[in-house]
Amino acid sequence: MKESDELEKQIKKAAEALKKAKKENTTLRDEVDSLWAMMDEITKSDIENFSHLVEDLKADVITKSLMITKKKADC
Repeated sequence: MKESDELEKQIKKAAEALKKAKKENTTLRDEVDSLWAMMDEITKSDIENFSHLVEDLKADVITKSLMITKKKADC
């Protein structure tokens, strides 16, 4: 009889640990989802903030390539 009581205690402990782990898992999943949303916002913001630099660089490259072409044509 004592052995069955011990097993029941272990089962209850395991059930409580499982319940706690499931709750923690849910909390961590919510945190992960929030972090991914934050990363998406940061990425979107970075793209918006730095896209003008790409346009400026593109214009600069075009200008320089035209200047080189003009120099070659003058020769």
